[in-house]
Amino acid sequence: MGSRGPSLPGAPRMQIPEWRGLAQFPVATQQALHNLLEKLRQKDKDSLNILVLGKGAVGKSSTVNSIVGERVVTVTPFQGEIVRPEVVFRQKAGFTLSIFDTPAIDDGSVNEDLLKGMRGFLLEKPIDALLYVDRLDTYRVDDLDREAMAGITKVFGARLWKDAVLVLTHGQCNPPEGTTISEYVARRTANVVAAIKQAAKKGGVTLNDVPVAIVENSSRCNTNSGGEKILYDNSVWLPALVGKIVDVALRPDKAGPYMVTEDMVLPIDGNSRLRWLIAPLLALQVGLVYRFFAKRLHQEQTGLRPEDRFRLLTHKDVERWKQTFKRAALEADDDDEDED
Repeated sequence: MGSRGPSLPGAPRMQIPEWRGLAQFPVATQQALHNLLEKLRQKDKDSLNILVLGKGAVGKSSTVNSIVGERVVTVTPFQGEIVRPEVVFRQKAGFTLSIFDTPAIDDGSVNEDLLKGMRGFLLEKPIDALLYVDRLDTYRVDDLDREAMAGITKVFGARLWKDAVLVLTHGQCNPPEGTTISEYVARRTANVVAAIKQAAKKGGVTLNDVPVAIVENSSRCNTNSGGEKILYDNSVWLPALVGKIVDVALRPDKAGPYMVTEDMVLPIDGNSRLRWLIAPLLALQVGLVYRFFAKRLHQEQTGLRPEDRFRLLTHKDVERWKQTFKRAALEADDDDEDED
């Protein structure tokens, strides 16, 4: 039986499916994942909420399917990306797993409006870890990569990078000629991590390190004698990935999960630190307009201009005032008759 409702603020009440994929993993992988869930429970965490971001065709949805152990996100060969954010909920023995899969943040260039739409979708939803997904078999960090990271920093804030795990897919790729796979992985990892650190630094956040996980989502991935998927160095990659996610979620210096708040999605997007000036400036504007019209009204009623207060009144001024007061008195009498 599934439990009622995810533990996410603002999420609708729903029947959360049982995490059946957990039982489909090899026995050793199951045990490793159960140990990680127990590690979370010991810290009084009964949920794990993961956000997945990245460019197109890097393997985001396939990585989600690998973590859950089920085909929970369907991507056809003719549609390489999902077109809207999707949330995958699973529960096991009172523990809730929530994964937010997202569309590609680029379409030839980074789509900032799409990022803002994702940000609105995530409003008030706690995020324990970000998986920034890219490919291991992409040989360099280019301008589009840097643009994607800068877009995430601008829209979500640099703080999100503190909860990031860099996930590099296609872990069984062949290295460039003349390079060993270990050398290539080290170089590729260092380059992407450096770009992430630079993006975070431009947002005012200094990262000491970025955890990295290499994955191979293909069904042709090599396995060990226990049936677990392994990488070039014979390491079992799925528990290693989830272990890094858990470590980020339980980071000792972490005040709490990342969360998109309402002030982040207000139309006044780039000037949040200046929003406190809006009310005083509006009051000043109203005051100036009031003073302007008050002066004009006074001038029309008395016939005197502002500079007239600095000269002696003439006989014409006195006569003009008398006529003004006389008209005002007649208008007041007419108003009294109308009320009667």
